[in-house]
Amino acid sequence: MQRRSATWKRVVVPAMAIIAAAAVLTGFAGGRGASARSGDRVENSDTAIAFRQDTRKLWEDHITWTRLAIISLAEDRADTGPTVDRLFQNQVDIGNAIKPYYGDAAGDQMTSLLHDHIAIAAEILVAARDGNTAAAADASARWYANADDIAAFLSSANPQFWPLDHMRQMMKQHLDLTLAEAQARLAGDYTADVAAYDQVHAAILDMADMLSLGVINQFPKQFR
Repeated sequence: MQRRSATWKRVVVPAMAIIAAAAVLTGFAGGRGASARSGDRVENSDTAIAFRQDTRKLWEDHITWTRLAIISLAEDRADTGPTVDRLFQNQVDIGNAIKPYYGDAAGDQMTSLLHDHIAIAAEILVAARDGNTAAAADASARWYANADDIAAFLSSANPQFWPLDHMRQMMKQHLDLTLAEAQARLAGDYTADVAAYDQVHAAILDMADMLSLGVINQFPKQFR
């Protein structure tokens, strides 16, 4: 266990430092302008509320199945295969959710980017678990690059309500906190593990709200 913890610490920032430094972003305020404020009534329609709840559910599934995959991979459990498969299905579900607004090609691209997000995260975890520092460092660099690609993709689809800098910040926060969660699990520090997951949960709800409100305000006629 000490070998696993030491390997992980050489690859990522320690868990408690990340948790202390990560400020949970406040909703959608950073990306909302005058046109968004004028759409407040649309945001509160039954259709909009249902969409916001569905979006939260998708991203809560994302962190829930990520957590279960972390546990299974860290301990090399027999349920790893089905757990990771369910996590990959969530990426398909998220991509499908944006297709009515941005088209099939965009939804498929979102799924592809998120698939890589999960696959590379699994590489990091397995490499750290097995003490392969070089492989873990290489995968970590690719993981953060993929997060920037996701941020750029989303911002290009909706630059007014998903500003690039804000998207990058939110994606980086998601990765930092998820790494803290995985680090604590590998180290056997289950108190820190639980605390990190609480941080992940709060942050993903903020991101889900930003994403759903961005769609609603970009396509208000579909939510009246």
